[in-house]
Amino acid sequence: MSKLIDLQSQIASLQKQADDIRAKEFEATVVEIRQKMQAFGITVKDLQSTKIKAKAGRKPKAAAEKPAKAKKATAVVAAKYRGPNGETWSGRGLTPKWLASLVAAGGTKEQYLIAA
Repeated sequence: MSKLIDLQSQIASLQKQADDIRAKEFEATVVEIRQKMQAFGITVKDLQSTKIKAKAGRKPKAAAEKPAKAKKATAVVAAKYRGPNGETWSGRGLTPKWLASLVAAGGTKEQYLIAA
């Protein structure tokens, strides 16, 4: 149990040291930031801006250069095959189960072809 108490007191001591160091370094850091802002002409408004400029010497990423492409509307393809229960298939993609089972039972795809 004494180990736990020792560790807790060490944690409290280290936390106090960290708080003291932060307080000491805070003012110096603020002064340093203000000096850099003045040197580069940066304003608070620049920092609050959501638009971030590319770093000097780097090209902007390709995604940032190109506007988003509009998606093409997909056309509905007319049915090419009709099953005995009214199922339809356009003839594109994998053969549906209903047609595969009919073909496996001895039928042909041409039997279910819709007349154009």
